[in-house]
Amino acid sequence: MKQIREYFEKTFKLSDESWEFFSSKLERVEFSKKTLLLEVGQVEKHLSFMEKGIVRFYIPKEDNDLTFSFVFNSNFVSAYDSFLTQSPSLYNIETLTDTVLWQLSYNDLQEVYNQTDAGNILGRHASEELFLKKSKRELSLLNDTAEERYLNLFTEQPDLIKYIPLKYIASYIGITPQALSRIRKRIS
Repeated sequence: MKQIREYFEKTFKLSDESWEFFSSKLERVEFSKKTLLLEVGQVEKHLSFMEKGIVRFYIPKEDNDLTFSFVFNSNFVSAYDSFLTQSPSLYNIETLTDTVLWQLSYNDLQEVYNQTDAGNILGRHASEELFLKKSKRELSLLNDTAEERYLNLFTEQPDLIKYIPLKYIASYIGITPQALSRIRKRIS
């Protein structure tokens, strides 16, 4: 939980009272590798902060899943569109490694918003982070080559990328596993 407070306090100061109320709503949950946190059709009930692990977001397809996001340590995890609207998700979220999340329910977040001076700042910060990651991903798909997308992922998370199967990385950067193999050979 200390990791969460430090994360927020990089941007703004939390009063002890606000932190106590907010942290009392968090639940620490551990998941093993290959656990589906959310499936298509389910409603996202939590905004989570990842203490440890790797999670992937994907659209299940008969032939090959379409991976569109990874989340690593010290970041928020949520099917945020489903969370905000409380409507069914259009994609799955799965752990790729053993994962520890600090979860905050939708209803508890509403209480934090209403009862603390920092509630809206916490919510805004989480939503801004999720938006910026989504925007960065979209711009990368439009502007960068597959090789550049691979190198960016490798640069951003060099210690963790080794835990992601190559087929998921290939899907994420929008190419086949064979094309990824050629890129990896070329840059090694």
